[in-house]
Amino acid sequence: MRERQKHKIFGSCFVFLIFVPPTAGLNFVYATPSTHIWAPSTDIQPYKKVHLTSDFYFPTTKKDSSDNHLYVNQVYGLTFSLLSDKPEDNLLGKFWFRLGKIMSETGFDYKKGYGSVLDTYPWYFHFKLGLPEDAYFKYMPTLAIGAYDMGVRHDKTDYNVWYLKAAKAVSIAKLNLGRFSAGYFSGNGRLLRDKNGLRDNNGPMFAWERTMSEISDKLWLCMDYQGTQSSYGTLNLGFAWRFTNNISAILGYGIYNNRNNTDTITLQIDVDF
Repeated sequence: MRERQKHKIFGSCFVFLIFVPPTAGLNFVYATPSTHIWAPSTDIQPYKKVHLTSDFYFPTTKKDSSDNHLYVNQVYGLTFSLLSDKPEDNLLGKFWFRLGKIMSETGFDYKKGYGSVLDTYPWYFHFKLGLPEDAYFKYMPTLAIGAYDMGVRHDKTDYNVWYLKAAKAVSIAKLNLGRFSAGYFSGNGRLLRDKNGLRDNNGPMFAWERTMSEISDKLWLCMDYQGTQSSYGTLNLGFAWRFTNNISAILGYGIYNNRNNTDTITLQIDVDF
């Protein structure tokens, strides 16, 4: 298929997804800092780039275990970089020269399809600080610390999920095994609960990802996991395809740790400016 034809087909799908509202989905909250499929990654948006994302979470059934009708959750997010790993490039100039290679991003999300209370307060914020791989010494992993789903309504939408994560690309000789990530998160215990209504707001995060260059440099595979039986706890499997340098899409499948929750199919469209 010619490049022009591919772009035309993808553009039509993108317009359809943005302007035709879905009609079925979940009651949970998701955010879009730079992520794997689900959980935040150690990646940070490139300096002077703006990242626009549209995430859709389609339930695999029409009703949940309590016979409640489910709706497609929609998240529209904007993320941009604050700091470059080159101090002379930073917005605040030489003031940041002592920060060395620290990079940072921040952004916000607009969410809908979560029910009357959550849809009344649809704005959430996130930020991240990080260091690239080998920043200060050889074999140093990528490091990131951040927070997401910082809502504006006390004990309603302020999930305030903080996390610390490390990642390292691993190779044996010329064999690329991909990049492995591990971390830990903690959120608002008054909102993050298990199936029995008890606090379940701390847990691990793991991920594996790899660009399948043997097939195409545009193809990326990933598996990521976030612990707890709260609405954040899930195992996700999926892949991404980069249509151009600035447009890509992720298709994934989410399996909740709390089996009372309905699994979801994830579609994420990303555009960089």
